[in-house]
Amino acid sequence: MAYPLSSSFNVPITRHTSPSFFHRATSPSRIFCYSKNHYLTNKEQCDDTSAGICERIMKKLKSVIPIVIASTVQLGLLFPLVDSVPYVSSPAAMAILYSPDTKVPRTGEVALRKAIPANADMKAIQESLEDISYLLRIPQRKPYGTMEGNVKKVLKIAVDEKDSILASIPAELKEKGSLVHTSLINGKGGLQALLQSIREQDVDRVSVSLQSTLDTVAELELLQAPGLSFLLPGQYLQYPRLSGRGTVEFVIEKGDGSKFTPVGGEERKTATIQVVIDGFSAPLTAGNFAKLVMDGAYNGIKLSCSNQAILSENGQDKSSGYSVPLEIMPSGQFEPLYKTTLSVQDGELPVLPLSVYGAVAMAHNEVSEEYSSPYQFFFYLYDKRSAGLGGISFDEGQFSVFGYTTTGRDILPQIKTGDIIRSAKLLEGQDRLVLPKET
Repeated sequence: MAYPLSSSFNVPITRHTSPSFFHRATSPSRIFCYSKNHYLTNKEQCDDTSAGICERIMKKLKSVIPIVIASTVQLGLLFPLVDSVPYVSSPAAMAILYSPDTKVPRTGEVALRKAIPANADMKAIQESLEDISYLLRIPQRKPYGTMEGNVKKVLKIAVDEKDSILASIPAELKEKGSLVHTSLINGKGGLQALLQSIREQDVDRVSVSLQSTLDTVAELELLQAPGLSFLLPGQYLQYPRLSGRGTVEFVIEKGDGSKFTPVGGEERKTATIQVVIDGFSAPLTAGNFAKLVMDGAYNGIKLSCSNQAILSENGQDKSSGYSVPLEIMPSGQFEPLYKTTLSVQDGELPVLPLSVYGAVAMAHNEVSEEYSSPYQFFFYLYDKRSAGLGGISFDEGQFSVFGYTTTGRDILPQIKTGDIIRSAKLLEGQDRLVLPKET
């Protein structure tokens, strides 16, 4: 059995429970502290008839004062510990873990779009449009002027740099690229339509138009990125690799005979989930997984569930999988790191974050966490309530994430321990899967 998840998947870790100290410190119960002068004054004012009562009060206060002093000392010792927490002392960590505006993708579609290795002009277009997504989250009055400025900037790049954008597309795809570029500017879901919806200050229309425009941007970027944008280290050419994107479809069956209830659909004995796997950022991990799917290694495999993950059981044919080194591409880098985790506390984030509901990652190898399991994977059920204050999972940067659930996310919470993967098929990406030469 591989060890897929760190302790935080099943047991609340220390950082989760540290705020309880403060809850105790701010307990509704109150401690009333009386000064010595106040106590003596009260004693002098007592007449002879109430002397007995005053004596009893004095004894009570004598027993309370040491407790109050001890509590004060404990509180005084407690609060300095807050400054000693390592990830609080780092400005980058504070920005990542504590800022509510941390721009981490919250859906698989956004994460996959950001992971496409397109040219600089298309990335500038994408970043300006993605900023509008965050501006739309601002409550009450929206900054439509800023949004309009972003779209105008994008339009200028798209028009002025047309030749540069199309030059990055392979010759056999240039005609298609030209059509997509035209659609990006003047199409029904293009930039001109987005600009008009912003001028009308219709939030719903802006949101729909923005999504359509970003989908067109992603389509054009994918035409620019037919393969890997970096060279794999020579020692890793022995592994299968995926030089692009692929789509895997799972058919899940209830193990107890009950039924799934898709949103807006009828109850069914089986449910379909589709996952886009990303070889741009995790070519070895995605390649190994694609090969396993094609080999039928997951057909008939049972699933087990925890509150944060749906984990596949051991593969039927362990020998068909490769123990791929841990593979994580940091944001801002052009190639993955191998056998190395990221330090979110120091501001490092992966291109493919775990902190997305429906993220798909490989479990750790049972021998070494520097390698992924050759066959065991999991769906991550991200929950902001059990994440850091910036919405970052405490296991971020510790696993090889290689894809996201894009269809059937509503099915994931309905999966229970004992449910079965009836079948797994590689719908797209066979032409991008490179297998090692047999020796």
